[in-house]
Amino acid sequence: MSGFLDRAKEQAKQGLAQGKQKVDELQQQRAGNDLLRKLGAAYYAERRGSGTPEATQSALTALEAHITAHGDGFLHS
Repeated sequence: MSGFLDRAKEQAKQGLAQGKQKVDELQQQRAGNDLLRKLGAAYYAERRGSGTPEATQSALTALEAHITAHGDGFLHS
């Protein structure tokens, strides 16, 4: 009986680890999408004359830092 409980406990741990990994991936995707949206908004504002090149560059730098840290997978989904 303890062998069954040990296997069940191990499977539960694996399931939790996989779930946490998926949640982390989704959070990174959302963060990347938000940064991409901010870059687009900054660029649009700059083109319309109400934004600055510095704001656009800042948004681009933040996006590049996210890509360096987490990859660019959110760009492909």
